[in-house]
Amino acid sequence: MIVASARLLRLLALLQARGFWTGAELSDRLEVTPRTVRRDVDRLRSLGYPIRSSTGVAGGYQLGAGASVPPLLLEDDEAQAVALSLRTAATGTVSGLEEAAVRALAKLEQMMPARLRRRVHALRSLAPLVLDGQRVDATLLSAVAAACRNLERASFRYADAQGVRTRRRVEPHGVVFTGRRWYLAAWDETREDWRTFRIDRITGPIRTGSRFPPRPIPHGDVSRYVAHSITSMPHPIRVSVILHAPLAEIEARTPGLGRRLQPVDEHRCRLTMEAAHLAHAAITVVVSGAEFEVESPPELRDELRATARRIRRSLRVR
Repeated sequence: MIVASARLLRLLALLQARGFWTGAELSDRLEVTPRTVRRDVDRLRSLGYPIRSSTGVAGGYQLGAGASVPPLLLEDDEAQAVALSLRTAATGTVSGLEEAAVRALAKLEQMMPARLRRRVHALRSLAPLVLDGQRVDATLLSAVAAACRNLERASFRYADAQGVRTRRRVEPHGVVFTGRRWYLAAWDETREDWRTFRIDRITGPIRTGSRFPPRPIPHGDVSRYVAHSITSMPHPIRVSVILHAPLAEIEARTPGLGRRLQPVDEHRCRLTMEAAHLAHAAITVVVSGAEFEVESPPELRDELRATARRIRRSLRVR
């Protein structure tokens, strides 16, 4: 009985991890016969998990949506991760989730043992600094993520940086959050090449179609590909700022700025960089930890003032 129960949990984990499995794949993963797989699927159905099955050459199993969310068992670290994610969602970059996130967090904390509740309460000291930027609709983000998980072709209208809208048909492979924006990594069928799409620029409904076999992703995985894609884009804003600290001190404090620094004298250095957004340039200046004077562009001064106001609001005692 213990072995069978463990196998059921393993089967459920596989069905949750990927949108579709053939019976042969599940038999191979679980090291059991196809008949045992069918019997285990029936047991999960009796517990309320809506598992769809299809027959034929392309047949298999897929975990579907039910009338309610079945019971979940969370390890301590998973419960903490969910709590932190819900707290982030309540103040984050996805619109339409704030109220639901607060309700879900209240339910989760109510069910937690005291030791976990103390740890989660400690997370309340983490106040995110929300930068200006486009927010992503929760329904849209969910639809894109589902297409990636289920390996389903997707089509949508997309606006580029100049606002030109085109219809795109893609094979979506993954969604990445950079801390500021959400990106979709996908194979563009029209251009026959990999592309990175900003999800806040996707307009209209996401239409999904047939499944596709996954492709090898450039740079090894979705996160590395998106990181390379967005950092290799030409940045239109050129920034020059005098930092009132020796170059060696700035390098020691923020090693990533090394190649962007030039000495001015023994007490100052110049930071020169390109940026896609003034907000990114402003944060880079702030994290240097030095007093400064802006040489160019003059609009950076306004962005820094706005950043200072956001920081003061975040630190205000309530």
